[in-house]
Formats: sequence, structure tokens, C-alpha cells
Amino acid sequence: MANGSAETVNSCRGGLGTYISENLSQCGQSPLTTWGGYAAAWGLFFLINNVLPLPEGLKPEGMSVLAILVWASIMWVTEAMPVGITGISIPTLLVLTKALPWNNGRPPMGQVFSGFTTHEVWLCLFAFFAGAIIQLLRMDKRIALAILDKIKASNVGRIIWGMFWVNIVLAFLIPAANARAATVMPVVQGITNILGDTPREREAKKAIVIQSMVYASMISGIFILTGHMPNLIMTGLFEKSGFRNLGYFNWMLLHLPYIGMFALTQWWVRFHFKTGGVVIAGGHEEIHRQHKELGPMTRSEWAMLAVFGLVGVLFMTGKGSPVVFHEYQLGVIGLVGIMILFIPGLFPFKWKAVQDRTIWGTFLLLGGAITMTDAMSKSGLAGWMADHIHVMVQGMGWWQTLLVMMLGTQVLRIGMLSNVAAVAMLAPIVFAMAPKVGLHPVAFTLLICNVDTFAYLLPTQITAAVIAYGTGTFSTADYAKSGWVCILLAIAFGICVMAPWYALFGLPVWNPNAPWPY
Repeated sequence: MANGSAETVNSCRGGLGTYISENLSQCGQSPLTTWGGYAAAWGLFFLINNVLPLPEGLKPEGMSVLAILVWASIMWVTEAMPVGITGISIPTLLVLTKALPWNNGRPPMGQVFSGFTTHEVWLCLFAFFAGAIIQLLRMDKRIALAILDKIKASNVGRIIWGMFWVNIVLAFLIPAANARAATVMPVVQGITNILGDTPREREAKKAIVIQSMVYASMISGIFILTGHMPNLIMTGLFEKSGFRNLGYFNWMLLHLPYIGMFALTQWWVRFHFKTGGVVIAGGHEEIHRQHKELGPMTRSEWAMLAVFGLVGVLFMTGKGSPVVFHEYQLGVIGLVGIMILFIPGLFPFKWKAVQDRTIWGTFLLLGGAITMTDAMSKSGLAGWMADHIHVMVQGMGWWQTLLVMMLGTQVLRIGMLSNVAAVAMLAPIVFAMAPKVGLHPVAFTLLICNVDTFAYLLPTQITAAVIAYGTGTFSTADYAKSGWVCILLAIAFGICVMAPWYALFGLPVWNPNAPWPY
């Protein structure tokens, strides 16, 4: 080879199968899993769409959407195709299968790409751009070190609580839990490197990584509307069904108690890993040193704070907030925020630098997931599936129904990596099912889909956990032993705390006819 970079190009002289296998191996993918998933996805797609008889009560359009749903699920689980490409392929398949009726021989492009035109998607894009600029400015590291320095983090408990508040702040600035996990990883690894290698210190490292990079990032995301992509999927579904006033402020208010969920996980993790009394020798001094090394804030950082402060005020003062300054929807504010971010000379970065740090794959995944949610509702597939599922809980009380559905959701999530994809499939079914079991559709959907976020049994269920697992700090068994109790705590928290809290704000899950209070 002429140079080192040429080594990455596959020069295999074998057959086509060998060539493809070596390409996949060089990309870190298992050829067997990837091609097995790819073949299974397309095989079941054609089987459902073209061979299997139409089930009773399901329209042909619903059958086509079911084929696309199965195809997307397998692609997402096996990652045979990048998740973003699977997302953008959903509208394509909706057109090719005519799953949504054509108009005078023309495909309904506006409907099949509706997921990419919702306000939630543009709100998300602003958050992605803002997150990219924050990372370029290294403000994420400054925020993390400033909080840890301020609370004088010197033992495991303080470190973990400090990283939780770091995640809360970053949830306003950086969308997607996986992006936050990747952002805080260098800080977390720097802290764990200060610890020694005694048995207790090794257990403490596990607690710090799992709590700071997984539990904290997921719980903080539920609290902030733009901090977790499933939030946007659900609000988009509610908006199309007439529940239009669940804005940024109302979302925070409705999910405020979830901050307390972290205290429960911290209690269990502290007990399980026996971290009580483990002190990080020189921990605060090292954090303080690193914080001081960053120096004073630059003009660019102050400019970023000003932009986000302005847009944040607009987010908080729209329709449904205690103080209303304007009537614009969140997506419009997000687009205005994008225009402000790219005022010439405001930041010292070329477009390519921002572009390279923008998580376009998640953007495409979100748009495709919202499209799938909409298609499932319009084609009647969501209602048909709800008819079959609600039989399992027919005659049960509201809390029993929640318990069964929450446990069932955790079982279904064992084989799926993407929380976004899971909620995209689950939300329309649960929303359609609620009236059939006599429960409020918004409260029921929130309770079930939020518990989906706490899929803590295997690291492969959440991208943030995959990132944390990549640190090599804990094993799969460590994660499972800690996680199964946290799942049960989340279910109990949803039924005993969140359901009454929603009722306090006008969304009693046990009353399907309760009007939206705002």
C-alpha cells in the first residue's frame, strides 16, 4: 500500500460474498447478524405485504403498514441499515406500497413525509445545531466541571448527584440521551481514573458510570421536552389528535416528579454496589484544577448563552404557559433560533464543523418514526392492534392495566436498541387502546411510553448504555443486576407517583373523558 489510509480500502480478490463480509468486518459489524437481519426484514416484508391473507378487521392499507413496521423493527434491532436510513426509508416504502391512498394517480407526498414537516422535527433540529456549537465551544465540559467544582464533589455520592445535575443542564442544550452520554463520558472517565483498584473502588466506578451516563441521561431527558426524542413523538401524536397545548413549560410541569426517580435509583445503586463512604482521594482538587485550566468564558460562549437564553424564554412563554408573549408553535421558534445561530460572525466556526457534529442520523430516525406513528393511525393498524391487545387487560382496574402493559413493554424491549423506534411503534397503539379499556389516552400513553425509557436490563437496549458499556467499567451481569430493580422501581413510580400527579393537573388516567386543562 502507498500509505496507511489505503489500508482501510477493501482490496479482497475473493468472491462477492467474501468482499461484502470483509467490508462489514472492517466497519465493526457481524456479517452474519447484519445480512441475517437484512434478509429477514425484506423476507417478512414481502411475505406480509404479498402472501399472507388479510386478517379480519384490517384494511389492505393497514396490512402494508404492518409489513413496513415489521421491516423497520428488524432493521432497527439488527442495525442491518443505519437507523437514520431506515427512518428515511419508511416514507419511501409508504409510497411504493400505496399504504396511504394516492390522489389521481399521484402519491400523497405531503402525507408520507409528514413526519419531516412537524413542528417537533424543526424544534429538534435547532437543538441539534445548538448542541453541536456547544460541543465545539467545549461548553459541555465547562458546565460539567463547574457543577462538580461548585458542589465540591469528593465522594461517590456527591459525584453521582453532581453528574445528575450536569445531565439536567445539558438536557436543555443537547438533545438525545446518547449525545449527552457521549458528551459526559470524558469527564466521567477522568473521575473514575482518579479512583484506585481496590474491590470497593471498582464497584464505585461501576456505580458512577451507570448512574452518570445511563440513568441520569435518561431521567433528565424525560423531564425536558427536547431532551429525549420519544417526548417529541408523543407530543406530535397528541397534537394531531387535538391535544394542542402540551408545550415546553407544561411538559416540564407534568414531568417534574421524575427528578425524584433518580433519588430512588441512587438509593438502590448505592446499596447494590456498596458505595457508601467511598472517598475519591484528591477528587475535588483534580476537578477544581481542570475547571481552572479552562480559563474565563470566551465571548463566543457568552454569545451562545445569550442565544439560548432568548430562545429558551420564547419556548417558555408560548401558548399554555403562565405568561404568554406569543402564539407561535415550538417548531417555528426552533427555526427562528436556527436563523439566529447562523448570524454571520456570531461564532468562529465554519458550517462543515457544525455539520460534522450534528447527529443527522437521529434527525432522520425521528422524522421516520413520526411518519410511522402517523401511518399506523391513519391506516387503522394502530386501532386493529389495540383491539387485539386490550383483550389481555379487559376487566382489569386502571392500575392493573398499567402494571400489565408496563411489564409487557419491558419484555418487548429486550431485543430492541432504539428507544425512539420502540416508542414510535408503541405510542399509537397505546393511544388507540386507551378508550377501549376506559382510560385517558394522553395519560395512558405517557405512563406506558415513559416506562419504556427505563429499559435497564441489558446495555444493548439503550444507546447511552452501549456508550457506557464501551468504557469497560462494568459487565453485562453488573448492569442487569442493578437494572432489574430499577425497572421495578420505575413501574411502581409510574403507578404510585406519576398517575396521581397527572390527575392533579387534570389528566386522571382512570377518566377517559377528562378535558385537557390548559
